Amino acid sequence: MRSFDFAPLYRSSVGFDQLANMMDRALTSDVGQSSYPPYNIEKTAEDAYRVSIAVAGFSAEDLGIEVKENALIVTARKTDDLQTKSFLHRGIATRAFERRFHLADHVRVTGASHVDGMLHIDLEREIPEALKPRRIEIARGNAAEVAKDVVDAKAVN
Repeated sequence: MRSFDFAPLYRSSVGFDQLANMMDRALTSDVGQSSYPPYNIEKTAEDAYRVSIAVAGFSAEDLGIEVKENALIVTARKTDDLQTKSFLHRGIATRAFERRFHLADHVRVTGASHVDGMLHIDLEREIPEALKPRRIEIARGNAAEVAKDVVDAKAVN
C-alpha cells in the first residue's frame, strides 16, 4: 500500500493538522472495514446533507445516534432474542453495528427519522457570522476624519 508523507504540509502551514490526520485515516484504514450496513450520503442543498442507512429489521428503539468530537456515531443493538427463533433461511442481517462518520467543522445534525427500514440523518453546515465574508468600507476625506473612524471602529470591536 502507498504511504504519503504529510511533513511538508506541517512545515509550511498552521492549523491543517486535522485535515492531514483525516487524509491519513482515509488512506490507511477502511481496508478491513465492513460494508454493513449499506448507506448513502447525499447533498440535499448548498449547505445540507443527508445520511441514509439501511436498517431493515431494527426498530427506532434499537438504534442510537450520537455526535461526539466532530464524529457522527450510529449504533444498533437488536433487543429481540433471536436465539429462540428457528430459521429455515436467514438472509436479513440484524447484527449489531457501529458506523462512524467524521463531520467537518460547523456541521451539525438537524434531525433524524426512521421510515420504511431506512434511517435518515439530516445535517446542515452553519457558518458562524464571524467567519462569513464581510465588506469593509473605505473611509474618504482628510486624515482627521479617517483617524476618528479608526477610533470608532476600535470602540465597536
